Amino acid sequence: MIGLVLAAGAGRRLRPYTDSLPKALVPVGPAGIEAASVSGSAAAITVLDLTLGNFAEIGLTEVAIIVGYRKEAVYERKAALEQKYGLKLTLIDNDKAEEWNNAYSLWCGRDALKDGVILANGDTVHPVSVEKTLLAARGEGRRIILALDTVKNLADEEMKVVVDPEKGMTKITKLMDPAEATGEYIGVTLIEGDAAAELADALKAVWETDPQQFYEHGYQELVNRGFRIDVAPIGDVKWVEIDNHDDLARGREIACQY
Repeated sequence: MIGLVLAAGAGRRLRPYTDSLPKALVPVGPAGIEAASVSGSAAAITVLDLTLGNFAEIGLTEVAIIVGYRKEAVYERKAALEQKYGLKLTLIDNDKAEEWNNAYSLWCGRDALKDGVILANGDTVHPVSVEKTLLAARGEGRRIILALDTVKNLADEEMKVVVDPEKGMTKITKLMDPAEATGEYIGVTLIEGDAAAELADALKAVWETDPQQFYEHGYQELVNRGFRIDVAPIGDVKWVEIDNHDDLARGREIACQY
């Protein structure tokens, strides 16, 4: 099993920091943004650093990173990140990162899926306990397991999930009454290698229908085809998806604790 990070996004709501950096490389460490230049300091802690640190802590040795917007910044740091975390990094180019949504981005990593992956969005600050929870949930035929926050109060923007105790995940979408949801998908998934071909085919169907779709729509497509997707509740842990400056401030607070 390897790590897989979606780090191709532009993060336009985080400008000016993302004028020269992909969202995954915006500093979130305890020193704060002020400790780094707008172009980013190689020493600054980023979401990508935190994710790679989690992967290394659970014993992974290889990570694929899907890059697109400002990808040169990731290429420039590749060797330093490999040395810092003891990981072999493979960068996968997404040629449509500034035009299309992340269903296509994850599809670009379809070959990496064959090894079995722990997938992490490049904008999610979370503790290593999330990865450990997913690994603990493996087995008994589970092929795709979503990390699910069942504690947080939900609103309109969250990627909401409905779970049937007998069938697993039945619905995943932002467009749902929060009261109907079992919880929120936090952007981290364990995907077994034997699910790779079916997931890749579902993702292709989704982005070919609408290039602006999220990869979570690929999960829904799989479920609609009769594929079972399971979930693993992460418990009451602090995490945040960084979309805007308020999220970034929260991410910096959380990152100080891990």
